[in-house]
Amino acid sequence: MTLSRRQALGAAIAVPLAAQAARASAASPILPDKSSFAPTPIAYLDSASTHPISLGARAAMDAYVAARTLDPAAAARKPVDRAATIAKFARLVNADPDELCWVQSTTMGEQAVLRALGFPHDKGRIVTDTLHFYAGFPMYQELAKQGVDVAWVQARDGRIDMDDMAKAITPGTNLVSLSLVSTYNGFHHDLKAVCDLAHAAGALVYADIIHAAGAIPVDLHASSVDFAACATYKWLMGDFGLGFLYARRGVLDASPLADFGYYGFAAPGAPSGISLSPPQTHVYPMDPPGSEPTSYAIRPGALGHFGTGTYAQAVVAAIDHGLDHIAVLTVPAIQAHAQSLIAPLREGLTAKGYRLITPPGTTTPLLTALLPDAKTRLADALAKAQVRISLHDHHFRIAPSIFNDRTDIDRLLAALPRA
Repeated sequence: MTLSRRQALGAAIAVPLAAQAARASAASPILPDKSSFAPTPIAYLDSASTHPISLGARAAMDAYVAARTLDPAAAARKPVDRAATIAKFARLVNADPDELCWVQSTTMGEQAVLRALGFPHDKGRIVTDTLHFYAGFPMYQELAKQGVDVAWVQARDGRIDMDDMAKAITPGTNLVSLSLVSTYNGFHHDLKAVCDLAHAAGALVYADIIHAAGAIPVDLHASSVDFAACATYKWLMGDFGLGFLYARRGVLDASPLADFGYYGFAAPGAPSGISLSPPQTHVYPMDPPGSEPTSYAIRPGALGHFGTGTYAQAVVAAIDHGLDHIAVLTVPAIQAHAQSLIAPLREGLTAKGYRLITPPGTTTPLLTALLPDAKTRLADALAKAQVRISLHDHHFRIAPSIFNDRTDIDRLLAALPRA
């Protein structure tokens, strides 16, 4: 039997997830999950930088692109339901769909939160820490130059101490901004404890969850965090240019809008959600009369405050598949698999004399070691061994994912010289 193009497009997406579901119901373990990804000669242990796109996600993106070319076979296929994708992410992190909207990147989400809270023009006080996203440090330094009181909590032994955080969160603090999981060394904040401290002082909390969502269990409601954001090109197995922004229900109800965009406004009485029902115009021929150019309503929830312009539609297809993939495997199983590889890594690196700066007991999929001139000293040896990790000037980071196995770990350890 020969498949039509339409059937082939549908099958390309359905087969990978069907195979995963079958393996999930089998007696044998389903991890590592190598068959969902393209074969590669590289031992890829750098998913904390950029996670590979699965074959199923690639097929979903191909189907979207085919539809954009007006391919009749693809056009007949039902497009990805963007509202359903938002709902899938909401289930992953225990949030409500109307508390979420699309955002182009984690940093753009963080900046939108800062604008919504009146920074820098309203001055105020922000507490952050040195295990937050290091590329975001200049943002807070610039806010300080513009009159915001920015307090930095310094890391100790690879951790942020709760006593230090408590001392920094003084009355009058407006915002505590942190990474739930540090991109530097995988340190994992007790988000509920931080939120309790902050809320007792009258402060709100923003969490960057890009290294948490899809990798470890995340419960936004239970933590009582006020805002969170993440892009999708890491543990959600999506791509660059799209992610999610969360705002706890009601937290911005009394705040004026700081962002104004196409998706944040709707016709009066339009249903909530992301379906398009643009404001009613009063300026074009045959429009109903009105005293202003438009009649509009601000959409409820996160979308009304943060919904701006268009976003990467092809990435929605990849994220949608990635969220299904994660749901089949389950986050606890993904986390346990990563830890089964982190444990021999810890042992092997310690035996070779490396100083680990990921705190003992950390259950995130990142492991970081200090090494002076790490990039210079290790780049050639790792390239020769076809091993990929994240190399920096004076440290390196290893991040195994669902497709990695013990042979990848052994290849890395064999390629690394003694410290």
